[in-house]
Amino acid sequence: MLFNSFVFLLAFLPTALVLHAGVERYRPDWRLPLLFALSLVFYGWWDWRFLPLLVVSIALNWLIARALPRRAYTWLFPAALAGNLVVLAAFKYLGFLADLANLIPGLSLPHLDLVLPLGISFFTFHHIMYLSDLRAGRAPALGLTKYALYIAFFPQVLAGPLVRWSEIVHQFDERPYRRPDAAERIGRGLVLLVVGLSKKVFLGDPLAAYVNPVFQAATAGQSVTAAEAWQATLGFTFQIYFDFSGYTDMALGIALLFGIVLPQNFDVPYRATSLRDFWRRWHMTLSRFLRDYLYIPLGGNRRGLAMQVGALFVTMTLGGLWHGAGLTFVAWGAAHGLGLGAGVLWRRAGGRMPAPLGWALTAAFVVLTWVLFRAPTFEAALTIYKGLFGLAEPGAGFKWRTILFAALVAIVGPSAWAAIHGLPPRRPLAVACAVLFVVILLKIGDDANYEFIYFQF
Repeated sequence: MLFNSFVFLLAFLPTALVLHAGVERYRPDWRLPLLFALSLVFYGWWDWRFLPLLVVSIALNWLIARALPRRAYTWLFPAALAGNLVVLAAFKYLGFLADLANLIPGLSLPHLDLVLPLGISFFTFHHIMYLSDLRAGRAPALGLTKYALYIAFFPQVLAGPLVRWSEIVHQFDERPYRRPDAAERIGRGLVLLVVGLSKKVFLGDPLAAYVNPVFQAATAGQSVTAAEAWQATLGFTFQIYFDFSGYTDMALGIALLFGIVLPQNFDVPYRATSLRDFWRRWHMTLSRFLRDYLYIPLGGNRRGLAMQVGALFVTMTLGGLWHGAGLTFVAWGAAHGLGLGAGVLWRRAGGRMPAPLGWALTAAFVVLTWVLFRAPTFEAALTIYKGLFGLAEPGAGFKWRTILFAALVAIVGPSAWAAIHGLPPRRPLAVACAVLFVVILLKIGDDANYEFIYFQF
């Protein structure tokens, strides 16, 4: 069920809100079971066959969490961690690993591609975060209902944000509609939902029409002109931002309607003046996860410069692999690991850089590496790079107006989170949002709906 679909906007969400409001008022002890049931309906709507995977995953990890504090079971945490990663690998990386193994002379393993369950990367990481914190003594034992809702809460189960248990579990015990700021929260949630839909429908999806044909041509081995290469690369740079940040805005807004505050995930990333600054602004909850649960356990910056640079490289390479089962994703992550390592060396050497130059270099690096992220093969990426660096026909017809407008919104404008929390509640704002929502519905009904890019991860 897509956030940008009629069935969600006009059926599921209104029904869920009415049921939640009634339960919250008359039977507050039913609130959490209701939210979990709604989450199962939302998840199963896409493909009910994967519901058992989600339910069994929750049940097994909860049972492991119950047993984890016992000293006799010291083997349980590594076994649970390995088990979660094996399930993720089986669905997401089986074919990729077989292809890698077939590079060894004499091996000929079959290429098996299982259907990828939606959200498996995200709910697997949620399991890992909670079990890691429980083992370290930072997390409390949770009842089954709270743990299940933490994992499966429908606004964030498919594509994040990656939420720590400490950011959400304490909110499960609240009576959200009895808060003095309840009306304001609902208003801000509705505005976030409309803004996120606008980013997806009016900016992200139109850019896909400039991006997809060019990368499809490059993948098919066709030539790509310089104009097409720049159009596709710049178009994807802003398409993925508006697509994913739009989804996040919607997720945060929908959660607010049910009385849950989720963490911010984007903070104007294309305004970053260094690569480190970019990763503090882009997909912030994933960056935090990689830092706390991979980079720091690998040594972080506590074991010398060589270990720090190596830990950055390994962390970002694995982060690239998390995004997709392909060597281009690995190369994208490795490139960012090398870039972050170069930044560490630069700072250790006492290097200084004017902010405008830092922004230009960071933007150029991020834009160029997005090619690896988007291209399904190195051959396709090379074709695009040839166009970018003038090794192809110049071409014509660069669609600059939409890209320029998207760039101005992404770089000059504030984040949706900051803007909406800075706006005072006013009736004209409510009317404008209502009108915009109607226009969005007309647009959704008129055009093809694109899935969110991060659903594939």
